Amino acid sequence: MTVTGGVVYKDLLPVPAADPTQHEGTTPTLTDKPTESHALALEAAKSPEVAGAAQVEHAEEVVDLGWNEPKEQIPSPLVGGLDNEDLWVLVRRFNKQIYHVKEIPNPPPGGLDLNIADEEEFSPDKLRSNIERLYMTIGIGVIAFGKHIARLRSWRETRRTAWFCSVYFVAWMFDLITPLLTAIIIGLIACPPLRSILFPPAPIALVSPTGGVQKPRSGTLGSHDSVTGAPENHKGEAVEQEASNFVNGIASVALASATGKHPQNEPPEEADEPASAIPDPTSIAVGTAEAKEKASGGNPTPEHDKTKVPMETAIWTQMRPIMHGLADVTDTWERFANALSPTPPFPQDRYRIRLATAVLPLFLASFFVTSYMYMKGVTFVVGFGFFGDPIIKRGLDLLDRKFPNWEKLLELRNTLLKGVPTNAQLTITLLRIGEANKAPIPPPPRETQPPPEKPAELNDEDLHATGADYPLNATKEELDTAMAPDPTVAHETGGADIDASKNHKHGKKGSKVLNFFRTTVKGGVETAIGTDKVKAKVGYTHAQNRLGAVPKKNEDRTSGPVEFKARYKGSKGHVYITTKATIPCVAFSGDKTIETIGTAEREDLHPVWSIPVGDITELRKVGGYGWKTKLVVGWAMQREVADGLEIVAKAVDGKEREVVKVTAMPLRDELFNRLIAMGGQKWECW
Repeated sequence: MTVTGGVVYKDLLPVPAADPTQHEGTTPTLTDKPTESHALALEAAKSPEVAGAAQVEHAEEVVDLGWNEPKEQIPSPLVGGLDNEDLWVLVRRFNKQIYHVKEIPNPPPGGLDLNIADEEEFSPDKLRSNIERLYMTIGIGVIAFGKHIARLRSWRETRRTAWFCSVYFVAWMFDLITPLLTAIIIGLIACPPLRSILFPPAPIALVSPTGGVQKPRSGTLGSHDSVTGAPENHKGEAVEQEASNFVNGIASVALASATGKHPQNEPPEEADEPASAIPDPTSIAVGTAEAKEKASGGNPTPEHDKTKVPMETAIWTQMRPIMHGLADVTDTWERFANALSPTPPFPQDRYRIRLATAVLPLFLASFFVTSYMYMKGVTFVVGFGFFGDPIIKRGLDLLDRKFPNWEKLLELRNTLLKGVPTNAQLTITLLRIGEANKAPIPPPPRETQPPPEKPAELNDEDLHATGADYPLNATKEELDTAMAPDPTVAHETGGADIDASKNHKHGKKGSKVLNFFRTTVKGGVETAIGTDKVKAKVGYTHAQNRLGAVPKKNEDRTSGPVEFKARYKGSKGHVYITTKATIPCVAFSGDKTIETIGTAEREDLHPVWSIPVGDITELRKVGGYGWKTKLVVGWAMQREVADGLEIVAKAVDGKEREVVKVTAMPLRDELFNRLIAMGGQKWECW
């Protein structure tokens, strides 16, 4: 429906235009713009408003923007309107989040691909990844909001709090609280500068729970957006490490609880007692609840405990929906964040206006809805929801018959947040910009040195106040004292009981036992690696896939953006991508001259296999070793394990689907990112 002015109502609150059951015939290319992500990437690559290095026209077949260079030598910005550090934050987190993608033939909901499949596979590692995402997005956001509330309540920033207080009680006197709150929400959505006026920024770690100034938990203010304020080499690393340690901390507490650790009731250890000869089970994760039950005189076997198997089964069965729910909540939070603060090439004003328009009716209605009407309506809805099950059930059945997939049509991503990306969808769009211009985005630089123990620089964007107030109402001396390094702060806890529970005691003999086992296991792993070489020569497939998974120390990782070091069936070689031909292809060659000559202009390579990029229907990241072996290698050898990639191509001329697996890839994630960004496939996360 339109009006005479030409405004289309679906632009304000768009509804999905395509039936999710409708299928398309062939796989399009990137230039066919099969999704909004492809279209935005192509437009940003060819006619950018602000051109980054990846958007500049060039005469080369594929331009290398610094894939193996330090960050100081990489052109900035790579994408117009986005700082390189912000881009690399997105790519790093994308690499941890996306494991397995499949092509979908039907139009993606909301116009953007890379949504999470309803039948997404469960794995403990993926659950961990989703919990880390939850911390990095919602957790950090909620903590930052709590710090802002504490600052307001503390009255330290007197003028700002006085204004808030005065406006609130004036609105209260005239029964205008709801119009005031909705008006503020509309203002914060539609006018970004208002956000820093009402809520001036300050580093999270620098604000105490009472709204004052505190020394960060890490002992120094080395980062602005982390809770601990820990130093970092690259933007966002401190938050990512916090998220990882957040999961580890929960697991450590859970394990300590399962093993019955209760240090306050334990006698002091002597040097010659048995406890000093064994490691702390909570620190090496080998203790079990069964051992605790045995020590208490119980019988924790399935024969004696009939609840053990059904409870374990019920818990693991519910893990997939729980993981999927965590991902959905985090995705929605990311969409709202990207709607309020869009990143190029996504529109800068469209989504904010849509959100503000959705809140506007509440603002207008608040002048006419009395508190009596509101409570009357709420109590009716509660009663109807409690007692109206027969009517609700019949109504849902009618909707299922008349409007199949109506639940999908009503999802936020298909209505209010239609076209708004998650961080993963934003990242793949940015990667597609580089691929559309044949200028692949360089991967995040790797740092081998620890971050420096020095305070991070603060500017007006990181810490300022509204009006004439001082930031946090603190003097320069107070801020300098809070930001000055102090290594003792990180070890301070809330009391002796926390110290005793947190402390991991190995004892002198226990440390010797650990070192002995480490040396023994390391020797066993090295023997197994040598055995794999023999097995691989006689054609043992699993041994071939493991060859090279543990690279040598200081092995050259130089690869990309065209050729990537890898192995196929145990043989050394390179996976390379050629875009010179009419149809871009990915192939594997064992020709050793690739390293010195390159592949961009060569036609003399004889690939072992070759797959058109447009024919790829599935990409899966696979491990170089099983997860238990990987843990042993990491613990005993202190080495990185190079993983692999499985590529599945569509069936052609009645043949079976082609499946190839390349292993021992130092830049596995980078090849994965190039392949999913190059073609016109519409992907779904599994």
